Amino acid sequence: MDTALFEFLKSRGLEKYVKRDEPMSRHTTFRVGGAADFFVEIGSSGELMEIIHYLTETDRSYFILGNGSNLLVGDKGYDGVILHLGERFNGITVEGNTITAKAGALLSTVAKTAAKNGLSGMEFAAGIPGTMGGAVVMNAGAYEGEMKQIVTKVTVMTREGEILELDNETMEFGYRTSIIKNRPFIVLSAVISLEKGDAASIQDKMDDFNKRRRNKQPLEYPSAGSTFKRPEGHYAGKLIMDAGLRGYRIGGAQVSEKHCGFIINVGNATAADISELMDEVAERVEEQFSVTLEPEIIRIGNF
Repeated sequence: MDTALFEFLKSRGLEKYVKRDEPMSRHTTFRVGGAADFFVEIGSSGELMEIIHYLTETDRSYFILGNGSNLLVGDKGYDGVILHLGERFNGITVEGNTITAKAGALLSTVAKTAAKNGLSGMEFAAGIPGTMGGAVVMNAGAYEGEMKQIVTKVTVMTREGEILELDNETMEFGYRTSIIKNRPFIVLSAVISLEKGDAASIQDKMDDFNKRRRNKQPLEYPSAGSTFKRPEGHYAGKLIMDAGLRGYRIGGAQVSEKHCGFIINVGNATAADISELMDEVAERVEEQFSVTLEPEIIRIGNF
């Protein structure tokens, strides 16, 4: 037990927002993962700055967590502190054609807010399970839409506690990437710019996208969405299917029969099962087609 860390958090009035030995299976969409030493719900940029400064000074590992929709945590847990930007870091404001959302706001909720206010351009995001922070970092997208088309400004914090505002060009958005993937920045909030539209028509479009998702994706099973990035000139799901891996299973982890681009937890999968299956799929595709599959999923902790 790290008594000094707990006492520090307690001195900041955060004891009711701190969990020790918290199972990460509760906080990832794969529904697997061992315990984190500490799990802290962050409520403000000031809290975040103080805690990161303390963790840096005391040489403790930490990880910034959103909705856990792109994350695989090892079965033996995470030796460090999970800083969760979730419900306490969740705010959405609408002003004219723009929406400002804090990092912990669910992307689907932001999209619904846009629809209710007759703002078009975010329909693609209605079924994406991540937070605004994660969506900005990954340049999340679907159905020919992506964050780079609508984000105008991102407020970030450096590891030293400096607050910066990055415009769309500075973000260097690319396919499932941004400047934040390669810099020690933490997203605090983002501003998106949309267009006025008819609320009913916007909702109809969102409903259509969600129907298509339900028909094509294995949403009835825990997963992290698309397991691999789309290789240039190919589709990951088709390569995996053509490699004869539809339904291929290791333990409780399986290549979805419905959509081969998804690895799913069909029941009592371990993080090791999923990790091993990811590696096996990538190896088979490389062997057969000389195409390297790059995971979208981040792996942390002890496997």
